[in-house]
Amino acid sequence: MKKLLATLACALFASVALAGEYPDISISELEEAIKKGEVIVIDVNGSSSYEKGHIPGAIDFRANKDNIATLLGDKKDKLVVAYCGGPTCNAYKAGAKAAEEAGFKNIKHLSAGISGWLQAGKETEKPKS
Repeated sequence: MKKLLATLACALFASVALAGEYPDISISELEEAIKKGEVIVIDVNGSSSYEKGHIPGAIDFRANKDNIATLLGDKKDKLVVAYCGGPTCNAYKAGAKAAEEAGFKNIKHLSAGISGWLQAGKETEKPKS
């Protein structure tokens, strides 16, 4: 019985540790960082979704994943926020991991995603033609 409890405790700890790979950022915190120009935002929803509307200033990860390191720039201490569709979407991890591989350390996740952004009544932008 003790072994079973120990195994369950280890499994629970491992799942909690892996679940929060990147800390969450709120919509209001992200909005403030955007206003101050202190963030790089990565949209991982795919190019068709990006074209319909994305968080202002966001990079289309799908269209730019081969040169994402160049687009992120060389200020490795800058905040990077990756997002996808909403709270149940894990696609954001591809963008966050690309930022991490490019040497960035301050990476966060907008778990609300684009759906939460829209539900909060926030503006989106479309690519410039």
